[in-house]
Amino acid sequence: MISDLQIFENVYARLETGLPEYYTYHNRHHTEFIVKVSRILARKAGLDDDARRLVSFGALYHDTGFLLGLENHEEKGCYIARQDLQAFGLSENHIDQICGMIMATRIPQRPTTLLEKIVADADLYYLGTSRYEVFSTRLYQEMKHFKPSLSDAEWLKIQINFLTAHSYHTPYAQSKLAPVKRQHLEQLQSTQAQTNRMER
Repeated sequence: MISDLQIFENVYARLETGLPEYYTYHNRHHTEFIVKVSRILARKAGLDDDARRLVSFGALYHDTGFLLGLENHEEKGCYIARQDLQAFGLSENHIDQICGMIMATRIPQRPTTLLEKIVADADLYYLGTSRYEVFSTRLYQEMKHFKPSLSDAEWLKIQINFLTAHSYHTPYAQSKLAPVKRQHLEQLQSTQAQTNRMER
């Protein structure tokens, strides 16, 4: 029987070799980060070992769909997870829960179960951290590959709208991450206001 560690290393290797270089945000490093913070959120939520294991799998597979293309990558990720995890001996019920977590990362996020809320919050954890600008820049670079005309001003507006519309779902993220995210939003709004004044 293949071990969990082997499953994780297998997926990481596929993301490392199977994704084009223009995925500067959605790549192996992103997935490793999401797995790490999903485990933190699962622990903060008091989940037992079995539930934490499922959360880790949900985080691991949440962006594997990019290996099959950008469009509807969540559904593609569920397909990959289902193929892999059936072969690895996970039950249909557990695989269904993992697919639910993958789908919960679709924007706009609408998680329903606690496990889905944890993976959804993990996926956008960076919004409420000091590394927001680093991750945001990587995402901007990736999006410019698909839309070369995307300007700094357009990106600023996209980020303001996104942070305004977004809400965290777990108590830990709401208390620890949301206030930092609010600071980032206020800074972005300040930058936009300054830019608007200069253009008048």
